[in-house]
Amino acid sequence: MNKEKLGKRFLQILVILIGISFLSFLLIFLAPGDPVTSMYASTGMMPSEEVLNETREELGLNRIFIEQYGTWLWNCLHGNFGNSFSMHKPVAELLISRLMPTIQLAVLSLLLMLAISVPFGVLAAVYKEKPVDHLVRGISFLGISMPNFWVGLLLLYVVALKLRLVPTVSKEAGFQQMILPALTLAFAMAAKYTRQVRTAVLEELNQDYVTGARARGISERVILWRHVFPNALLPLVTMLGLSLGSLLGGTAVVEVIFGYQGIGNLAVTAITALDYPLIQGFVLWIALIYMVINLIVDISYEFLDPRIRRKAR
Repeated sequence: MNKEKLGKRFLQILVILIGISFLSFLLIFLAPGDPVTSMYASTGMMPSEEVLNETREELGLNRIFIEQYGTWLWNCLHGNFGNSFSMHKPVAELLISRLMPTIQLAVLSLLLMLAISVPFGVLAAVYKEKPVDHLVRGISFLGISMPNFWVGLLLLYVVALKLRLVPTVSKEAGFQQMILPALTLAFAMAAKYTRQVRTAVLEELNQDYVTGARARGISERVILWRHVFPNALLPLVTMLGLSLGSLLGGTAVVEVIFGYQGIGNLAVTAITALDYPLIQGFVLWIALIYMVINLIVDISYEFLDPRIRRKAR
């Protein structure tokens, strides 16, 4: 991707971010409920209406929508995303503090998923319509049918409560506390990716270059891993990018079930407390992550597929 195209993509990202921020700010503004009342209620006290009005004025919540949004956007452009109503800390500081645990969980989940889906997907493709293929497809269908929260509760009951191999609730984001959330996330993703790997490998196995390689006496193992699998990677890279974006955005249900202190858990807390600045910061984070990862995936195509690289030139 040349500099001109890259510059246009960054400009698009900026425009889209502003559009998303406007729409999300509008939806939050129109949402029912009073964040000031919720903020005081969480402390166990309810002041007079006069104090509530003073707090709204102090936070700028008594202004019209466009004035609130303009002030917020101006502060954002200067690196200030506001302070959390419920936690009384800068939004940027809260998001950054939860970022590393979320990244660690996302990476571990993807590694577990790839370790399961790639070998089983290739195995099912190589032994198409044989007992192994039917078994792998049956298990993957079962995995897709099981929702994350149910898998998480099942693992929590068996591994944590019955076998007592890991703590039930995690207070810190250590490796031991990541095992069950990562397994829960990897289980559903592995079922989906196994089917995708099988389909992609089967499509490549039916290509003419595979027939030609076999005619030249090249071994099946070399054909599979040196030629077929690299060509089957391209459609999977897009899916991996979307999955990584989803994981980095925080998987709220799984994080809440296991008490994992990631961004998804923080988002649930913000929504429950009607913490407008924190919700807005989270929405921007999600949008930015998806667009940046999408850009990285597009750039990676040129390295994975020489044909795209030649067209780009």
